[in-house]
Amino acid sequence: MTLSDPQTPLKPPFVRPPKELRSSTAHLLKRLGWAIKDRSIGAYEATGLSPYHHAVLAVLDEGPPETQAMIADALGYDRSHLVGLLDELEERGLIERRRDPSDRRRHLVKLTPEGKRTLNRFRAIAKSVDDEFFAPLDAEQREALHALLLQLASHHDPRYATAERNEQS
Repeated sequence: MTLSDPQTPLKPPFVRPPKELRSSTAHLLKRLGWAIKDRSIGAYEATGLSPYHHAVLAVLDEGPPETQAMIADALGYDRSHLVGLLDELEERGLIERRRDPSDRRRHLVKLTPEGKRTLNRFRAIAKSVDDEFFAPLDAEQREALHALLLQLASHHDPRYATAERNEQS
């Protein structure tokens, strides 16, 4: 078993990363980030979509119709990359796009009922990935880890700081 491939047991002899990397929190976060990304993409594979599509649907579920620019900004996605994701979601009937009547240069994006059903399936997939990946931690450790990561995210990305304040009030 490795971080990126939980299904294949790692058999000795294997080469350990150097102590310098094992003792680096940044390195561990990077490796764990890669691992959970790989597992998430694999878990969504049967849907023909990805965790990136899930994130777009989640943004749309939280509010009124959004502009493409607002979605890209909320997720930190490149706007040209977002257009491709929106095209795929629209082809499947999960979102609707229309021109903003107050500004014809903008497109408003809205979640459809089928998009909401798909989002609920995606939430179950994400929970399953989380449960499997974080299984070595008990509930208290998971909460503590989440709080620490949110604190770091809030410090480095003001979008998370704003969300954290809104969630606490």
